Amino acid sequence: MRFARLCAFAGWLWAGLAAAAETPIVFVHGNGDHAGLWQTVIWRFEANGYDPGRLFAIDFPHPLARSDDTKPQPGRSSTEEQRGQLAAFVAEVKRRTGADKVALVGNSRGGNSIRNYVKNGGAAHVSHVVLGGAVNHGVFAASANTGSEFNGAGEFMTRLNAGPDEVAAGVAFLTLRSDSNDKYAQPEGRFIGQAGRPTGISYDAPALKGATNEVLPGLDHREVAYHWLAFERSYRFIVGRAPERLDIPDVERPILDGMVQGMPGGQPSNLPLAGAQVAVFAVDPATGQRLGPAVHAKTTAADGRWGPFAARSDAYYEFVVAAPGEAVTHIYRTPFPRSALYVNLRPGRLAEADKSAGSVVTITRPRGYFGHGRDRFTLDGQVPPGINEGVPGASTGTVRLPSGPLRGLKAEFNDERLTVLSWPAAENRVVFAEFHH
Repeated sequence: MRFARLCAFAGWLWAGLAAAAETPIVFVHGNGDHAGLWQTVIWRFEANGYDPGRLFAIDFPHPLARSDDTKPQPGRSSTEEQRGQLAAFVAEVKRRTGADKVALVGNSRGGNSIRNYVKNGGAAHVSHVVLGGAVNHGVFAASANTGSEFNGAGEFMTRLNAGPDEVAAGVAFLTLRSDSNDKYAQPEGRFIGQAGRPTGISYDAPALKGATNEVLPGLDHREVAYHWLAFERSYRFIVGRAPERLDIPDVERPILDGMVQGMPGGQPSNLPLAGAQVAVFAVDPATGQRLGPAVHAKTTAADGRWGPFAARSDAYYEFVVAAPGEAVTHIYRTPFPRSALYVNLRPGRLAEADKSAGSVVTITRPRGYFGHGRDRFTLDGQVPPGINEGVPGASTGTVRLPSGPLRGLKAEFNDERLTVLSWPAAENRVVFAEFHH
């Protein structure tokens, strides 16, 4: 018995030492995005035994880039502001974990913030950098608009890429890119408002001299960071071995929480919104009808937190957000298999042109784009308008319905399905069908 207890204690001690040895990881979102996009990646790390207490995601305030990085612009942030915010966040992660260094994993504009931090004083605090779909040489390269941080020939990018290598000594770098399916790594300028004109960059623009550069064929600008293939490469690079599993196993009672984030003027702030009323309903995935009264309700305080909420991993939920000055927002979600601390909720608003519609319903996948011929996606039995063909470039599609009684609309994305209700626009309501993958 004593030997068994000693073995158990040794196992516990070893597990604790292994967890302590895990490098803390900081996930860094892209332009206009928020921490919640990393939730599926975090779940996969957890499913492979990574300590959840060493997985962090930052929410940059005012996450949209300025038109000109050198000039203040209301509701937008500069490269220097994001560099400083990331430096402070890393310092706090190190303080909380006791670790000497962290790993940084970023998507899109998040790569600019990571590289700017590492190049300008952060290298000593970082062991690994993984950049998925990072705009490492801009989304265009031109002699005009040199103040844009996305101009590969502009002032910011020129400084960032100066030197014999484009990485930092002592930091291991991995870049993940698409073959030709990244909307922001295109030789032609359709996605930057310059259709038919050359951008000055190529499909391999996300690659860096001095880094390990890998191609994930067919994936789009967001998927090269959030897809399970991107997770597999990221895990292998940081941990030093392949993950044991790529699926996301359920837990019985996941705890959900997050922030209601303000959208002043329709722009994301990533700042907490006080006074928002949040109600959560379990719904029938076949009909969208509620299965009783709200299973959780809260009015947000100054921190904007709407949870915690003890959910069921097999349940479909409708999140209703009523925030001052915004439309009542109905967000239907596929089940949450595991606990999630980054279920951030952004209230929607009706465009002026939509106020005459009977109902406005949007299908969305925040962690990727809809690809014609690659994905299956329908809303109310039709492919939503506004989703471009060719290179995937849209993460949302909206249908506008005539006035009529409340009814269910089936939404489908590949193997995920749910049903939403056609809440009336006349009552200042908008509806979203959101998929995790």
